[in-house]
Amino acid sequence: MKRHLAIGFTAGLALVLSGCANHQQKSLYGWGNYQDQVYDHFKTDGNGNEQQIAALEENLQKIRSRGEAVPPGYHAHLGMLYAAIGKEDQLIQELQTEKSLFPESTPYMDFLMRNYKKGVTK
Repeated sequence: MKRHLAIGFTAGLALVLSGCANHQQKSLYGWGNYQDQVYDHFKTDGNGNEQQIAALEENLQKIRSRGEAVPPGYHAHLGMLYAAIGKEDQLIQELQTEKSLFPESTPYMDFLMRNYKKGVTK
């Protein structure tokens, strides 16, 4: 009887542990290749902004098509790339999107917009 109880307990424990081991928690955000793109941007000292924009825009479409949430900072980074090539309208649009997705970023996004406008008007 004790042997059957021990075998049953062991089998039950194995099932529980294997269930835990196979469970992968879904990420809160769809990162895609965003982290690689940011790394490449800083590794190249910001050269190739157009290529970075194209890669981030493509990645954004993939994230959305999978129904995943865009990670924090994604739109802000994209906006700053647009600013680097002189596309102020797209900069503002991306910073506004960042604010709407992450309201806690509002003070910083407002700061970036104010300072960008001051730099452009000088």
